[in-house]
Amino acid sequence: MHKSSASVVRVQDLNARLRRITLRVDDPGALDVRQAGDSAVGVYFPGGQGRNYTVRHCDGDLIDIDVVRHGPGVATTWAAGAGPGDRVGLDHARSWYLPGPGTDWQLLVADLSGLPAAARIIEKLPGGVPVTAIVEVAEDEDLDYLPTHPDLTVVASVGTGNGYAASNLAHLVRELELPPGRGYCWFAGEAAESRAVRKYLRGAGWAIDQLDVTGYWRLDSEAWDDKFALVSEEVAAVWTRAVAGGKSHRLADEEFDEALERAGL
Repeated sequence: MHKSSASVVRVQDLNARLRRITLRVDDPGALDVRQAGDSAVGVYFPGGQGRNYTVRHCDGDLIDIDVVRHGPGVATTWAAGAGPGDRVGLDHARSWYLPGPGTDWQLLVADLSGLPAAARIIEKLPGGVPVTAIVEVAEDEDLDYLPTHPDLTVVASVGTGNGYAASNLAHLVRELELPPGRGYCWFAGEAAESRAVRKYLRGAGWAIDQLDVTGYWRLDSEAWDDKFALVSEEVAAVWTRAVAGGKSHRLADEEFDEALERAGL
């Protein structure tokens, strides 16, 4: 079932916005955490609500998750009060980051929500592959969270996006002078920006297997959810038909996103 409960064993503030919570997993074999760059698990809090979090580190039965504390919400409230002995449920170990063979360079794009995954990817990257990270953070100190890498170039936007102001991510991607050769783009951030980045790169001739673009959160999500409820069955059927027709999940996701856009979402 790929599920396990876990206990909080340690809490550490990394800066004013990022809190590291170390969990001891009851049954790590059942959970089966991925070793991929953006390995993630679903964390379910008391009351049954859950959120996806990057597995920042994994050592035997211990995993670290780094929670971004911003605005009200179930996860922020839980993280603010979490302490040793608190219990959570874990499941849905998964990952999205999958650069294909022949990739010459990589582009990582993330806001605060995707920063832990971007950091894990950078940490695990071998030398010799140029990587540019476009990151949108609240304060300069957030940039210190990223590990160093000999082939890393960081393009930072400080004080934009993240629910504080309009996002600058898609604009920075469009302004970037793309290196020669075959690129790969991984995106984790606000959903509308993810759509804009995917559309730009696809319009620039990128193949679908050069992109793993994921909306981690959505601005004004309550209003969006109300609108989505009116067309959910119709839009979800687009994804189902695509997969049933033999299309990859990446293509199905793209067609799903296009259906959302046609519905005004």
